[in-house]
Amino acid sequence: MSDDRRPAPNEEEVHLFVERMAMAFADVGFPRMAGRVLFTVMSADQPLTAAEIGERLGVSAAAVSGAVRYLTQFGMLVREPVKGSRRDRYRMPDNPWYEATITKTGLYKNFIDIANGGVNALLGRDTPAGERVAEMRDFFLFVQSELDTMGERWRAWRAARGLDDRAG
Repeated sequence: MSDDRRPAPNEEEVHLFVERMAMAFADVGFPRMAGRVLFTVMSADQPLTAAEIGERLGVSAAAVSGAVRYLTQFGMLVREPVKGSRRDRYRMPDNPWYEATITKTGLYKNFIDIANGGVNALLGRDTPAGERVAEMRDFFLFVQSELDTMGERWRAWRAARGLDDRAG
């Protein structure tokens, strides 16, 4: 079936998807508006301006501003200029889940470095506080190692299914 004859999505069901996913993400600490914006952009076939996102959500473009800043910082959205305009459009990167979790591991390096300083300040594992901070650091070292391995497994999983390897 050609694109011009493809049935249009059920807008009410799409809205319900956006709101339910945003709530589910908010339940685990993700900012609610960022979730609403993320899933609005995800459910669009083309990049959207802040005004278009706001229109779909029933909020102002200004309300969208902080959310898109948050999402672009974590690689969940890509900002592109609109030719001949001062506005930008937002789209999902080729593989946002990979981008946000696997490639942003510098975050863990920063946590590890700061925790090392805390362990040193607390005189190592010889105190209960030092042990807690060392355990946190060790956890982040483990997560960093697992993410590196997970990235390799993700690429292999996609390749085994014949999916293009846009994830890196």
